[in-house]
Amino acid sequence: MSALGAALRISRRDSLRFKGRSALIMVMIGLPVLVITAVLTLSASTDLTVREQLPGRLGSVADAAVMPHAKGLRVQQDPAGRFGNQRDTKGTEQPAPWTAAEVVRLTGGRLIPFYDYSVEALLPDGFDAVDLMEIDLRDPLGRGVRTLVEGRFPATPQEIAVTPALLDQGVRLGGELKTTLRAVPKRVVGVVEHPDRPGISEVVGLYGSVLATKADPQGSGWLLDSAAPVTWDDVRRLNQAGLRVASRAVIESPRAGTYGYGAPTTGQWRWTAIGVLLVVTETALLAGPAFAVGLRRRRRELAMISAQGGSPRHLRAIVLADGLVLGGIAALLGAALGIGAGLAVESALARALDWTSSLDVPWPEVLGVAGLGLLSALVAAVVPAIQAAGQSPARVLAGRPDEVRDRAGRPVLGIVLVLLGVGATLTVAVRSELAVVAASTVTLFGLIVLTPWLVSRTARPAARLPLPARLSVRDGARHRVRTASAVAAVMAATMVAITVGIAYNSVFADRARTFRSAAPDGTLDVHVADADDRTWSKVRAKAQEQLPGVSLITAQEAVDGQGKSLVTTATRAVNCPPAPCTPFYYYDLPIGDDRLLALFQGRRDPQAAAALAAGKAVVFDPRLIEDGMVRVGLQRNDGGEARPGGPIRIPAVAARGVHDRQGGAVLPASALTAAGLKLAERRLYAMTIPDDVLRLQRALQYASRGTFVQLHEDGIEQRRTLLLTGVLAGALILVLGGTFAATGLAVADMRRDLDTLSAVGGRPLTRRLVVAAQAAYIAGLGTVTGLAGGVVAGSALAQPMKEASLDATVTVPWSFLAAIVLGLPLLAALLAGLFTRTRLVLARRVA
Repeated sequence: MSALGAALRISRRDSLRFKGRSALIMVMIGLPVLVITAVLTLSASTDLTVREQLPGRLGSVADAAVMPHAKGLRVQQDPAGRFGNQRDTKGTEQPAPWTAAEVVRLTGGRLIPFYDYSVEALLPDGFDAVDLMEIDLRDPLGRGVRTLVEGRFPATPQEIAVTPALLDQGVRLGGELKTTLRAVPKRVVGVVEHPDRPGISEVVGLYGSVLATKADPQGSGWLLDSAAPVTWDDVRRLNQAGLRVASRAVIESPRAGTYGYGAPTTGQWRWTAIGVLLVVTETALLAGPAFAVGLRRRRRELAMISAQGGSPRHLRAIVLADGLVLGGIAALLGAALGIGAGLAVESALARALDWTSSLDVPWPEVLGVAGLGLLSALVAAVVPAIQAAGQSPARVLAGRPDEVRDRAGRPVLGIVLVLLGVGATLTVAVRSELAVVAASTVTLFGLIVLTPWLVSRTARPAARLPLPARLSVRDGARHRVRTASAVAAVMAATMVAITVGIAYNSVFADRARTFRSAAPDGTLDVHVADADDRTWSKVRAKAQEQLPGVSLITAQEAVDGQGKSLVTTATRAVNCPPAPCTPFYYYDLPIGDDRLLALFQGRRDPQAAAALAAGKAVVFDPRLIEDGMVRVGLQRNDGGEARPGGPIRIPAVAARGVHDRQGGAVLPASALTAAGLKLAERRLYAMTIPDDVLRLQRALQYASRGTFVQLHEDGIEQRRTLLLTGVLAGALILVLGGTFAATGLAVADMRRDLDTLSAVGGRPLTRRLVVAAQAAYIAGLGTVTGLAGGVVAGSALAQPMKEASLDATVTVPWSFLAAIVLGLPLLAALLAGLFTRTRLVLARRVA
């Protein structure tokens, strides 16, 4: 213990002497801890348990909430009472509703009714769906369900309260709010707050005052104040009668407290183990160069300790103490800052994004992450500790370079691991994603083991490079431990990024090859469902008012005898055994003339227009055509068939749309009327992208609540671009972070050489080029090595990620790879060269 205490004191003193190197190590270790801790804290604060949701469901007084289902049928529910279902064995007749008196006879105690669902509210910028809670908050049994912030609770059916989120949308305390198009406006008399959803947009009124007819009977229920706690046996008894129960006593018991949060599966444990291994490895590699530089600066100090009787074990303990001290401080600071960051983000965004919110710190997970940070520091210090124990005190004290056995010339272990990893990756490519990732991890560690050998081999061709690059490469090869650790960190980050990029790009490419959009990208579609001619005219005029100068093209839809909208569909089943196949299917096809056809084709096509005028459907996906015909089905909005005779067969011709990914068809009105269908104008199309689609829909819903607005866009390409951009950003941070850390340490090591270069006439530009070449060398070697491993792993990972109905093909994102392999090293070199100090520092003369 005395030796450990001495080692810790020496480490503390050395950390304070070299504050820059110590701060760098702490940042490299503490930053991952901070990020992971912040994410865990944010997740724990926004992912509420059933116990934490109790105030919003039961308030602070009620013993249970009782929700009615069909009478006499057993309800199967979860212990928290959130979900319930019944197996109906008594036919399809609508059961009689429960009454409060019937529930009282079964439960005893006192009840107050509530209704928790949603309603349409006429806000200043149009109609929008908001949450609805109907309950008498003045009753003591409703205490705590909602907290009064301002004003008072509703006392009459003409009064409501709103949450702060509705105030942000223009609702005023003391003003009026319409909850449906035909409803009488209600006066806003109070502002209330949800216990765990500060951002909810909600209207609160007395029971039955906002919606006299309940859209969802299961939203109704009663709060119960019973003489004794409602036990699980009581819950099961009420389930037999057809009631679902959320009991405070049951929810607060361990049985319901963990409902939905079962023990992790074997697969989850394996994913976690691989994630932990990769995080520890990457962090250790990033911090490794700093420990290596620290060892060289302390060689004389360690040699003195050895000369005075210190054993190799003592020297190892001193270097490992650096990892313990710096890693411990970094882990604690990272965890503390991560908790603060997570809680700050949660507080700032919970109301804006309507997150569930309960300030919570997952201490076991946070302490585990801090322990990983400490473990990473110790792992990073292992190699320098072994080197410290093996150095010769006599040679160090004599000022001669220490002779350390070169292990980089024997890459046998690395080659074996790489071959095993690649072979396993290719073998398990068709099994599962977990198997591919596990096998690729073996390849990654093989490349890490090979990195010192690769670094040592780069010194040989350096003789033919320009002077700045020659100095940088030879210095990196000479200080192999420092360089190899940084190169391996860059390589690991690059391999992971390229693996993810190739795999997901291949998946998105497969989807794009089979996906066909129903309309050209950038097409605005306005549909008015179940409207009459007068309502349609109002919506059309409102749309032209909201879109001034935009050419609106009308289209028709099929309607039934009551004027209800019918949906036109086109489908064709394709046989492709033995693989399962999804039939080609298009929903809600437009019915129009040559103007609509020109919009869908982006040009005038006389042949297609003539075919449409002749009563033929113009189809943009030739796969829909079978024997020169296309099958058009009719459905009601509830999904039921609207035509007993089945689909209509219409002659069809194939044509080209605006782009190759476009499918669907334009149907001729004459063919549908000939089949006995009634048509009406109920749709508008335009090639325009409004500033806010949702705001436009709200404005049009002033004229008709059945108005819906859709903007057709290429969602697959957007998701692909977003994913690759995010992966590239993560790689940018890790690659540049590792490169700059190693470059800064290399510059510190090379300071005497750089000063000598300046003293003999070297220009400041040459000094900058040397540093830039050092950064380019580290980042370039790491990204090229990572490219080799990432291509194999990404190609294999694309196979189990494919959809069952698609043939997975590897699609390489060339621009993404170029940005990583070429762009990141060039960017690292540019930034390192720009921010390099060129001032000559004179060495102190030794007398």
